Amino acid sequence: MNDIMQSAIERTSQIIEDRRHIHRNPELSFQEHETCAYISRRLESMNIQHSIIAKTGIIALIGSGERCIALRADIDALPIEEETNLEFASCKKGIMHACGHDAHTAMLLGAASILKEREQSLKGTVKLLFQPGEEKVPGGASIMVAEGALENPKPDIIFGQHVYPDAPCGEVQISIGPTMASADELYWTIHGKGAHAAQPHQGIDPILIASELILHLQSLITKSRNPLLPGVLGITSIHGGSATNIIPEMVEMKGTLRSFDPEWREKVMIMIKEHSEQLCAMHGATCEVTILRGYPAVHNHEGAATFAINTAKGLFGEAGVTNFEPKMWGEDFAYYGQHIPAAFWMLGVRPHDQHSMPGLHNAKFTPDEQALPYGAAMMSKIAIDWLENNE
Repeated sequence: MNDIMQSAIERTSQIIEDRRHIHRNPELSFQEHETCAYISRRLESMNIQHSIIAKTGIIALIGSGERCIALRADIDALPIEEETNLEFASCKKGIMHACGHDAHTAMLLGAASILKEREQSLKGTVKLLFQPGEEKVPGGASIMVAEGALENPKPDIIFGQHVYPDAPCGEVQISIGPTMASADELYWTIHGKGAHAAQPHQGIDPILIASELILHLQSLITKSRNPLLPGVLGITSIHGGSATNIIPEMVEMKGTLRSFDPEWREKVMIMIKEHSEQLCAMHGATCEVTILRGYPAVHNHEGAATFAINTAKGLFGEAGVTNFEPKMWGEDFAYYGQHIPAAFWMLGVRPHDQHSMPGLHNAKFTPDEQALPYGAAMMSKIAIDWLENNE
């Protein structure tokens, strides 16, 4: 067995303890004060130099030298009421680590321990980023970058990982190029004219207009987008009206826009606003459209992704590494990749005796903790290998 994997296995109980503590005490985006304090105490116990950034984030440094690699973990939870019945289930009502950020943080703390033990032999600096607010726009990564997370020292490359319930425990999945989509939030307020439902000619029905608009918006996907390029424009919420005999004054809608192509993303944003206003005006109504620009797409740098693939194969063998099918999810890790080469992989957390399990953002999401040493080993090994790489 690789000595790094052996070191990670030896730390399994501590990694699980860290994960369970964080899971039991989840905090929403940009409110991770207790989580930040816990990470700080753990780093202090390992005598690892660190500092606070973005109010609830942490930067830690191990080793020294001009060559620098960054490793990132996100630390925030989701507004979900947990339904796992675990003995270490969330003690905070309506908040849960349903996306695995507790595992991400614990695995990076495990990697920190492994790297600190080998600090004198490192061929450069490892920069650990414990990042807040991945789940909420504008994304903690954008704030970390703005506050200098990629400076002093400046990493030459950055890697991140995410637990993945669709893959068996310990398997690494990674793609080269497009990996996750840009993610924008869409909001509409359609103002009609209220009336008695039996006298529709005296009103302007915003529900009818909203129905037409929803159908029309789907044509932007089918007719304005190159069919060879992935794209999603989904309406996910519609609210209006209060009774069976009243045409309401107003309807509110929400939706999401996902794309890998930045040019189409910009084009369709303009079309959404213009077409919505024009369609509403055709009925004598008005429309307010708000587009909350979200995260850019994650594109795995070819060199960085290839290096990660080779590291994973060296750790887990050829059979332990497979190709990741890109998803239309959003991930603010993309902001780091706008500045330095970056790669992001998935770590399988599905128990080997199960063919399926509750997915991410599910109240019953329960990753297999035996995957945690795999993630810690992967993070620490890629740092060591990259710093020793002369190319």
